[in-house]
Amino acid sequence: MLALFDFVEGVQCWIKDRHGVYEWANRAFLLNYSLETESCPVVGKSDDDLSPTHLAQQFRLDDERVLQGDPVLGRLELVGRFDHVSTWCLTTKLPIRDAQGAIVGTAGITRPADLAALDTHTDMSLGRVLAFVRQHYAENPSNAALAAVAGRSVRALERLFIRELRMPPQHYLRRVRVRLSCHDLVYSSWSLSEVALRHGFCDQSHFTREFRQETGLTPKTYRQCYQPKAETTPL
Repeated sequence: MLALFDFVEGVQCWIKDRHGVYEWANRAFLLNYSLETESCPVVGKSDDDLSPTHLAQQFRLDDERVLQGDPVLGRLELVGRFDHVSTWCLTTKLPIRDAQGAIVGTAGITRPADLAALDTHTDMSLGRVLAFVRQHYAENPSNAALAAVAGRSVRALERLFIRELRMPPQHYLRRVRVRLSCHDLVYSSWSLSEVALRHGFCDQSHFTREFRQETGLTPKTYRQCYQPKAETTPL
């Protein structure tokens, strides 16, 4: 059955496991990322391998939402290509369940948006705000600043975030700051206070409180769990 999706021109389809690792993709997806040769398969890759960081981050946030049983339906978003050009697409993602009803992964489909209708699409402003947040998250932009980027009132921006992302703007901003700080906790030797300041938190205490609220762990515990450890070879 999956082979049928190879004949749908220009429509990308894929399946991921609970960890965001691709298990299958159709030919349009492979062509979009220049993965059509056997030497560069998509199976086993994640969005971090395929897309710019800010796009991969948004894809992960959407996947987390779907894994909680909340589908993404017709979401307007930027999707990268092999030539590093991003295009506006309409994306739908649904949870995959096993025989017992447990969610074990996600399935998605995306197609290019109608450019003629894009100027009037209510969610184009959301894409601008998400890109702005990715570039300026450490500056702690206010809702008023984000609304100015979107060209909307603060109230309209808040409604847009609730409708499309199921969270208010400042919750989304916190999630981005926390998720991006995870990389530095794992791969840098910066102190916790340095990581906190680099990602827009007032101080280490603020960082710890927000990080725990988002992940259930303290930054220190997260680092201890996931930072690569040097292996020693017995003499």
